[in-house]
Amino acid sequence: QVQLVESGGGLVQPGGSLRLSCAASGNRFDINLMGWHRQAPGKERELVATMTTSGTIVYANSVKGRFTISRDNANNRVYLQMNSLKPEDTAVYYCNGDERAGRGVNYFTRYWGQGTQVTVSS
Repeated sequence: QVQLVESGGGLVQPGGSLRLSCAASGNRFDINLMGWHRQAPGKERELVATMTTSGTIVYANSVKGRFTISRDNANNRVYLQMNSLKPEDTAVYYCNGDERAGRGVNYFTRYWGQGTQVTVSS
């Protein structure tokens, strides 16, 4: 069972920055994709950014140019640098890790962290 632990959330003023971190542990096979999703009150969880071990990155249109995802593959860590934060970025941010389901197979099991609150407000 993969465990994911996020850190780095908090309260920040509009225009400010935060850096989220997530560490994965307990995996038996490689964690191909790691990333971040968020869920605001009354809304569905949405993708923010993901990154594979080979470096393929996907960003939500709403965060392009403001957020940067990065990974430390050797240590199963993923980061999200968030700049120029807006009130609409307020949400609980969840880290995900997709572990390969077995040796040589090409399907994955997604695990989630507990989430970290990001609040953008003056």
